[in-house]
Amino acid sequence: MAKNTGRGHRVGAVKGRSEFQVGKTWFKRDTSTGRIMNGSPNQHKGVRNEN
Repeated sequence: MAKNTGRGHRVGAVKGRSEFQVGKTWFKRDTSTGRIMNGSPNQHKGVRNEN
């Protein structure tokens, strides 16, 4: 499980999530359902990238 450090980063990986980029926006996806959760102009912390 990923733990927040309070210093702008996480220790460990966020399981069950992935992210991909469309244009300049990063979208987070739930890997079990494939549902898009939210978008952000910056990458999400500790979430793996899709190819």
